[in-house]
Amino acid sequence: MEASWRQVAGGRGRARGRATAAPSSGNGVHLRGAGGGREKGSVGAAGPGRSPGGAATPAAAGSSARRSPAGSEASQTSVAGAELMSQKKFEEIKKANQAAAKKIVEEHFSSSSEEEGDEDFEGKRGKIVANTFITYTTQTDGDVRELERTKQYLNEAFQAGAMTCLICIASVKRNQAVWSCSGCFCIFHMPCIQKWAKDSQFLVSSLMDDDFGKRDYPWPCPKCRFEYKRSDTPSRYYCYCGKVEDPPLDPWLVPHSCGQVCERDFKPSCGHKCLLLCHPGPCPPCPKMVTTTCYCKKAKPIPRRCSAKEWSCQLPCGRKLLCGQHKCENPCHAGKSCPPCPRVSRQKCVCGKRVAERSCASPLWHCDQVCGKTLPCGNHTCEQVCHVGACGDCPRSGKRFCPCQKSKFSLPCTEDVPTCGDSCDKVLECGIHRCSQRCHRGPCETCRQEVEKHCRCGKHTKRMPCHKPYLCETKCVKMRDCQKHQCRRKCCPGNCPPCDQNCGRTLGCRNHKCPSVCHRGSCYPCPETVDVKCNCGNTKVTVPCGRERTTRPPKCKEQCSRPPTCHHTSQEKHRCHFGSCPPCRQPCQKVLEKCGHLCPAPCHDQALIKQTGRHQPTGPWEQPSEPAFIQTALPCPPCQVPIPIPLPCHAVGPYSCKRVCGRTLTCQNHVCMKECHKVTETDSCTDKKKAGPECLHCEEGCSKSRPSGCPHPCVLPCHPGECPPCVQMLRIKCHCKITSLYVECRKITTADVNEKNLLSCCKNQCPKELPCGHRCKEMCHPGECPFNCNQKVKLRCPCKRIKKEVQCNKVRENQISIECDTTCKEMKQKASEAELEAFENRLKGRRKKNRKRDEVAVELTLWQKYKYYLFPLCAIVVVVFAWYIAHAVD
Repeated sequence: MEASWRQVAGGRGRARGRATAAPSSGNGVHLRGAGGGREKGSVGAAGPGRSPGGAATPAAAGSSARRSPAGSEASQTSVAGAELMSQKKFEEIKKANQAAAKKIVEEHFSSSSEEEGDEDFEGKRGKIVANTFITYTTQTDGDVRELERTKQYLNEAFQAGAMTCLICIASVKRNQAVWSCSGCFCIFHMPCIQKWAKDSQFLVSSLMDDDFGKRDYPWPCPKCRFEYKRSDTPSRYYCYCGKVEDPPLDPWLVPHSCGQVCERDFKPSCGHKCLLLCHPGPCPPCPKMVTTTCYCKKAKPIPRRCSAKEWSCQLPCGRKLLCGQHKCENPCHAGKSCPPCPRVSRQKCVCGKRVAERSCASPLWHCDQVCGKTLPCGNHTCEQVCHVGACGDCPRSGKRFCPCQKSKFSLPCTEDVPTCGDSCDKVLECGIHRCSQRCHRGPCETCRQEVEKHCRCGKHTKRMPCHKPYLCETKCVKMRDCQKHQCRRKCCPGNCPPCDQNCGRTLGCRNHKCPSVCHRGSCYPCPETVDVKCNCGNTKVTVPCGRERTTRPPKCKEQCSRPPTCHHTSQEKHRCHFGSCPPCRQPCQKVLEKCGHLCPAPCHDQALIKQTGRHQPTGPWEQPSEPAFIQTALPCPPCQVPIPIPLPCHAVGPYSCKRVCGRTLTCQNHVCMKECHKVTETDSCTDKKKAGPECLHCEEGCSKSRPSGCPHPCVLPCHPGECPPCVQMLRIKCHCKITSLYVECRKITTADVNEKNLLSCCKNQCPKELPCGHRCKEMCHPGECPFNCNQKVKLRCPCKRIKKEVQCNKVRENQISIECDTTCKEMKQKASEAELEAFENRLKGRRKKNRKRDEVAVELTLWQKYKYYLFPLCAIVVVVFAWYIAHAVD
């Protein structure tokens, strides 16, 4: 292939001016000149002394007569050799940097299409936003400035990466179910907020509820901490206005919107409803027009927006203040109560002893003097400080109690109440013992009784004075509410205080640590935000902390301000970007040393050249590495400006027309891209389209389509005919997904369905389990296992006496069943009779036992046995003894 500066626009190479740079549609960047002269001194080129038509000019004819043939041939050969070497050098580097140059140029040219795509997207987004606000701006003549907050939420809904779930720190996509907080309007994934609500209620109930979960505890929003009831936990996916469940995905609507009119009540409620289409974020102020008057009701009613219906006429209020003397001088204001009177006046205190200048708004005040008036008793004075009303009776008059409150005395107010002499018996400060002193004045003494005291934690006891507290040195080992740290408080009674250490766990953003006090459960999301900027920093997008790693930087519309890296004073205009700037496509315009002309080729100060001498693969198992390119400055190409040079007549021959050669190369797939050149060793009559030795040699790789299923490239360079069969090994899984098999690629690509099944078979028994529970007996096979289980199973009759071995599949299909024979029936009848007989025998034995239990005789004592005999005997003895006593006295 020819160097880029040697490819001209067309024609026959008649150049009358300098070449200009223009991009070509082929690979790489090609220079196309307005004419581009013939190649000076090249083989087959027209000499400078020839006209475009082939006739010699007069100057050339005169020169040929004066110069010798030997000198002309020598100079012509030296010039041709130098230019051929230069041409060969550029042809070598052309092939190396063609692929890299193509990639860079395509990326540079694609910037315009990306900009157009950005403009199309912005235009589409603008139409959707306009359709969302159309009812607000047309039906009610609403002010668009009041929609800025709502527009911000809409723009975030369209902007990639702007809508982020603060729980999982991931982007909220269009096709995902979401939930929006009614307090802060933040959007979360539905599974994330459900898990958050469940975990929050579980943690609170586990700490505060003894019944563990039976009480209804609220759960907070992760961002604004707005509390929701348990019944408000989201269970279904609704649009923003709550009308449609599972709203369908529509590219011409706001994401997660139903497209209907919102109709949500305004906040604060005014009786009207939102007229926007279903939208995220808060509803805008109410745009309805109402007729209303000012705060003080003095001005005439005027039409105003419902959201700003309360207004002030700026006239003096004029309402009477609380002081009762002055009127409100403030401008018309909201509220029924006017501010306090700002004037100052001389006012008396409550008791009337002092007069001071005070604010008119607080007429009642107290001085610091004691009243001092004589009480009705005539003996004492009032000790109250500046008060209102009568002083009251003397506190020492009437019946008074002694200090222990047990005795009551009626004494004059001039006498003190005496002590009663009884024990005080008041409860001491310990709350257990009572005062043992006699009735006394003043406080009781400290309890000094020694008692057996338990410490506060209840683990130790000690005998000590009752008034002293007892705290042991044992440290509490219970876990605090965070379930991470021990209490470690001395003599803790069990009510361990909350953990006072910092949490310090790394948040989901991986940038900050939790600043809260040590707690249970998940930490709240990181409240910080990060600005993702473009390369120049003029354009930015704000995302939650942690999303800056995955958020794509915004596209900036500013021009790139980097200095040029080539010899030009300024670079071509292009937008702000990351990475290196695209290659300079301006004409080189350097002055050539030999001829003084300006170089018309594209700037080649930073051309990509393939790096040579890299590591070579040691064998076929090592994958070839990608070619590496380095940036370097290339020398300017040879000058293409034609100049007249006198030549002898015999030196005149065929010349180049500057068209592409177009002969078919030996690969039969490509054509020679050189300019028109001389071709030898070909039959001009029959092989006009066959390439010669002077044509390019194809160095491309084989680009023919591979067989279906073959992932390997052709191992040969660009070649004629069909590609050889692929002999590389493919690793595939067998049908049972256990064994890895290695098969030649050509066998897989050329096999039919049956052959592929055989190639994918590992020749082992199938490991799958049949519905009957036995293992499949077939060899590794595709699809479902055939249900032909021939495993022997034991089948019994209903009474379990007869047993046979049959095939499992026949049992599953109910083809075989074993019935009981006559012997089984006889045995069954005998068994039932025996069981009946045994039951009757057990029943008879139970009756006998009950009878014996009733007939058990209780062993009687001697008194119970002979009491009927002893009573008469005792009576006889008493009578005899009485008779004996009576006769003895006589």
